[in-house]
Amino acid sequence: MEQRNNTGAIFKNDNKKAENHPDYKGKVLVNGKEMEIALWLKTSAKGVNYFSASFSEPYIKPDEPQIKNNEPQYKVLDTNDDLPF
Repeated sequence: MEQRNNTGAIFKNDNKKAENHPDYKGKVLVNGKEMEIALWLKTSAKGVNYFSASFSEPYIKPDEPQIKNNEPQYKVLDTNDDLPF
């Protein structure tokens, strides 16, 4: 399913194991760029409930190549052969 620009989806974080983990998280597409969003349920000093939000670049596993959009891809050729020229 293609995500429309300036939209997203946020879900309850069922994997929350510590107080600093977000209560909700999801992905949004803002101005054509995918971002991750994290939300924490907070209560102000006056007792008003609100969300605190954080946006970040999508997480990429360390073993996955990091390819940026519109970045040319190059292939290194083995030039060590037995040809004399």
